Amino acid sequence: MLFKTDSETKDDREIRRRIHHEADVVIVGAGIVGCSLAVALGKQGRSVLLLERSLKEPDRIVGELLQPGGVAALDKLGLKDCLNDIDSIRVKGYDVIYYGKEVQIPYPEDAGAPGTKRPEGRSFHHGRFIRRLREAATRTPNVTVVETTATELIKSGYTGQILGVECTTKGGKDFYFGNLTFVADGYASKFRKAYIRAPPIVRSKFWGLELKDADLPLPNHGHVILGEGAPVLLYQIGTHETRALVDIPDDCPTASVKAGGVKSHLRNVVVPSLPTCVQSSFLEAIENGALRSMPNSWLPPQTNKTPGLVLLGDAMNMRHPLTGGGMTVAFNDVVLLSNLLSPENVPELNDSKLVLKQLSAFHWQRKDLTSVINILAQALYALFAADDANLKALQLGCFRYFQFGGNCVDGPVGLLGGIIRNPFVLFYHFFAVALLSIWLRLSQSKIWKMPLTLVGSAAIFWKACVVIFPYIFSEIRA
Repeated sequence: MLFKTDSETKDDREIRRRIHHEADVVIVGAGIVGCSLAVALGKQGRSVLLLERSLKEPDRIVGELLQPGGVAALDKLGLKDCLNDIDSIRVKGYDVIYYGKEVQIPYPEDAGAPGTKRPEGRSFHHGRFIRRLREAATRTPNVTVVETTATELIKSGYTGQILGVECTTKGGKDFYFGNLTFVADGYASKFRKAYIRAPPIVRSKFWGLELKDADLPLPNHGHVILGEGAPVLLYQIGTHETRALVDIPDDCPTASVKAGGVKSHLRNVVVPSLPTCVQSSFLEAIENGALRSMPNSWLPPQTNKTPGLVLLGDAMNMRHPLTGGGMTVAFNDVVLLSNLLSPENVPELNDSKLVLKQLSAFHWQRKDLTSVINILAQALYALFAADDANLKALQLGCFRYFQFGGNCVDGPVGLLGGIIRNPFVLFYHFFAVALLSIWLRLSQSKIWKMPLTLVGSAAIFWKACVVIFPYIFSEIRA
């Protein structure tokens, strides 16, 4: 390797990282992806520099629910103990409440081993989980964590290869070099624009509140509240804390300044749609708690094609956080990528041609899981935030579908939880919902209105196609 000799010891490599700022790998961002990737590569014997702007415990309102598929990936990385000692909550599934009617959606049993314990997710304070991941990275041999602000990527003027990162440390310029530079600096990535053509699409925000000692209808479950407005999520993140996330579209008239702003929307539109047992703690949080927002972004994945550079995490691929799939995608990406770039598969990380070949394989191999989560998140949000008659028909069909139970529940929640990794299963269930929606419309129609109802049924099916196919096409592009 470029920065390693046969006689070099671990101490020599540590000195090289700390004094000369040279390593096999430079990772920008010590978040979900950065920390877990540093641990995975460090365990393989790679020399790793992990750079983070601030090592203070972060405070965010998303990244607080890890689906069972993410828990399994965390276990594969040897990091499952990071879920301990942070007051995390076991999550057994979902409770969907549609205009006051409930349907419980537990995570499914392992299809290959009926009768086994159902998988569980975890929810927690995001910052506490990140702190534990950073502690794990710091303890990992071959990994050096540095508090510094990445400002520019260092690019070879001759080959175009990324050689490392220019940083600012305590007001002074700094430079860190590696055979491979991973950028995992989150949804607001400062480096994305130069290497990914399409910008993220944002049509709404999640506004977050922290409820104290809320009385949830179904403990140890995430709650999805569907009513006249966009969806509301409720899930416990600690013994005494519950996160409320309210989706508000950018052009929502009831949240405009003229109508009284976001707090007025929460009081007048959201509170009446909530279960009675939650309303008092929700109102108290509006009055006394900090109201914060995060953009709900959509960014289709693209193949990394720049030699020496890999964009990962939200810097490379985002979906609506409604389904809580972001961290599941992240940890599974790290499992797959660390295998593809292992010393057995890529002996020298400065072999750009081989690395790019493995990155192309990564782009396509990740799709058995990530395409499911990406498409499901966007399609389900379109239905749950229904703003026209056809979408509302599909929303009703979706709820009625869940009420059938059995595979009508196990299939969708298995996809959502990262347990079922088959895009064709998603396609099947989505159009089963569409056909059920059409049947509900036809069965409620009077005979003399049937011609008009048939036209409306065709419109429902067309709307279903309009909802899902753009996201399918975005996944099959390179």
